[in-house]
Amino acid sequence: MFGQPSNTGEFFKQLFLSKTVLSRLLLINTAVFIVVQLIETLAWLAGADNSGAGVAIGLVAEYFALPSDLNTLIFKPWTFFTYMFLHEGFFHLLFNMVMLYFGSRIFLEYLGPRKLLRTYILGGLMGALFFIISFNLFPLFSDVKGQAVALGASASVLAIIIAISTYVPNYTVQLLFIGRVKMKYVAIVFVAIDLLSMRQGNAGGHIAHLGGAFWGFVYAYMLRNGNDLTSFLNNFKLPKFTYHSKPSANFKASRPQNKRSFSDDEYNANKAAQQEEIDEILDKISKSGYSSLSKKEKELLFKSSNKK
Repeated sequence: MFGQPSNTGEFFKQLFLSKTVLSRLLLINTAVFIVVQLIETLAWLAGADNSGAGVAIGLVAEYFALPSDLNTLIFKPWTFFTYMFLHEGFFHLLFNMVMLYFGSRIFLEYLGPRKLLRTYILGGLMGALFFIISFNLFPLFSDVKGQAVALGASASVLAIIIAISTYVPNYTVQLLFIGRVKMKYVAIVFVAIDLLSMRQGNAGGHIAHLGGAFWGFVYAYMLRNGNDLTSFLNNFKLPKFTYHSKPSANFKASRPQNKRSFSDDEYNANKAAQQEEIDEILDKISKSGYSSLSKKEKELLFKSSNKK
């Protein structure tokens, strides 16, 4: 969770550079978009020909987007993962990141950061499977199968929103111009939009969204019944992105001489170990409730919340 920022700069620093799974997901998606746009711009200035690309997404983007054709996919297996961090344009990125932030804030209240990361990854993979199976199964897509690609975090984001809507369906949110709405109705609207919009264009994208929604529903439904389908991902972690500010020239820090100083590696290791303990406590709460915690676990959770 993010604390209350004192200004806009502090808010964005917390949003992208804090040591949370949500911040890292936001940072990776945004950084990938910026890097791809810079490379595409340089390629355009250099006169690179993009006419051979199946769709107008750029040469670099096409290399990391998920192809629907199996003959192409077999040579690009990494696209199962890279496509869910790739966006076509600024508003595509903006919408997905806003919805990721919205859904994740609620998700983290009940299910914790580990399950958030797992839901993002597995929701994206399920969206990829729905996309590929549909384009190779239904005759409607036979003429465009060689050109169609999937890209974007929408399947992953929808998996998160549907998962938390299934887990706490009566959780109420305040929506602009609408008022207070229960999450179960938000989920129904998102799924209905994809179902009803499929014939209007971008059928592959809507199918991928439904794949993510399917995983979110199944995962949360099973979780409510005490079965965690993602326990095999316990050791999967995102790379760490930390923000280090330079100390002021007019400020000198000192430690008491009778206490041992820690190196950066030792400090980071201690912080990581503490975070592991917090994650385990959050997992225990999601499975057995707050009352199942020991006195020591409650104290640790309380101290951690006061530091944020």
